[in-house]
Amino acid sequence: MTTPIEQRRILRTAIPGPASAALHERKLASVSAGVSTGLPAYVVAGQGGILVDADGNQLIDFGSGIAVTSVGNGNQRVIDAVSKQIAEFTHTCFMVNPYEQYVAVAEKLNELTPGSHEKRTALFNSGAEAVENAVKVARHFTGKDGIVAFDHAYHGRTNLTLAMTAKNMPYKHRFGPFASELYRVPMAYPYRWPGGPQHCSDEAFNYIVDQIHAQIGEENTAAVIIEPIQGEGGFIVPPAGFLKELAQWCAANNILFIADEVQSGFCRSGDWFASDYEGIVPDLITTAKGIAGGMPLSGLTGRADIMDTIHPGGLGGTYGGNPVACAAALASIETMEELNLAARAREIEAILRADLEKLAATYPQVGEIRGRGAMIAMELVTDRETKEPAAALTAAINKACHAQGLVTLTCGTLGNVFRFLPPLVISDDLLHEGMSILADAFAASV
Repeated sequence: MTTPIEQRRILRTAIPGPASAALHERKLASVSAGVSTGLPAYVVAGQGGILVDADGNQLIDFGSGIAVTSVGNGNQRVIDAVSKQIAEFTHTCFMVNPYEQYVAVAEKLNELTPGSHEKRTALFNSGAEAVENAVKVARHFTGKDGIVAFDHAYHGRTNLTLAMTAKNMPYKHRFGPFASELYRVPMAYPYRWPGGPQHCSDEAFNYIVDQIHAQIGEENTAAVIIEPIQGEGGFIVPPAGFLKELAQWCAANNILFIADEVQSGFCRSGDWFASDYEGIVPDLITTAKGIAGGMPLSGLTGRADIMDTIHPGGLGGTYGGNPVACAAALASIETMEELNLAARAREIEAILRADLEKLAATYPQVGEIRGRGAMIAMELVTDRETKEPAAALTAAINKACHAQGLVTLTCGTLGNVFRFLPPLVISDDLLHEGMSILADAFAASV
């Protein structure tokens, strides 16, 4: 960048300031009310762990555009790669005139995703597109229709992916009817499992396979799709061994195991993919978000024998694997490799957890701290015994953080979970300052 942004928080006005307020009035007059904004401080620049708004305020970024800018805004390698590609050509449609950049990204995904087997990849624009195509491929390959998803899942906003997404508001409300032959089973959610966390893995697994057998039939089930760490649902981490047992059961019953790693992939969870930590090798894996440094790109990678059964023309899309987005992806992946951002995610986890544990020791409203790598969450409750969700408190703390120039995000089916998704290149100083702001917001809100 020609003008580096100092990596520190600066508040010149209230958040949002007058320039942002004026822009927001224009937004309200021109953009559908259905497109909401969590923090209407309009961004004009960004680099590393800092976002600069229209009033010159410098905000600490604990959201990364929902786990997208993992290598940081203003990453010079991404800027150079995108600039070079734009100067050469911006689009041809890979299905009309192909280009090397698409092939190179596919090669990299085949290399990095779990498993040493032969793989094939197809590229798309968004996580929802990748998930839809995973369902298409699974049904085509198996000749079966049934797709199993989980409570608290988030897989996208299209009609098909909304059917797999668990949360009604704001995602599904009055948008149906949804696609058919999609079934939901309970998630292995240790903190809220009725039998207690120590029984969650076995009881959840047994209940799930019984439900699939009774409601669908293994012979009618094409695939089970699961986020190895659930995202929008509340950063729910299933108990150790659950995913592996589920994947083994799928293999034994000729059911494909699909890992939706749209949010948990690309070093976010402390490994290249959350599946790596669990020691599972999905038949199909979906990726997006952190793949391309902010450019729209997604991928579906899977076993070659599965992916190559699709007839020519069966997969694709006008913009899928756009050359500019592919250039950004290659540059982002190079950055992740060079800086070992998976290891950096684990360092970020240590910092976040230490400060969150201090909050938990002080405030009984902290029900659980969970997650992995730079994908950490704090679930808030009104009472640790009843575990009643503290959605209002969560919203109040989030608002207080925003007012002090800290970009935070909430999530959870029950609206009571804070999620922390800082860029993997953020400095320790910004992490510590952000957590101090959170502590002050907590004290002011309880």
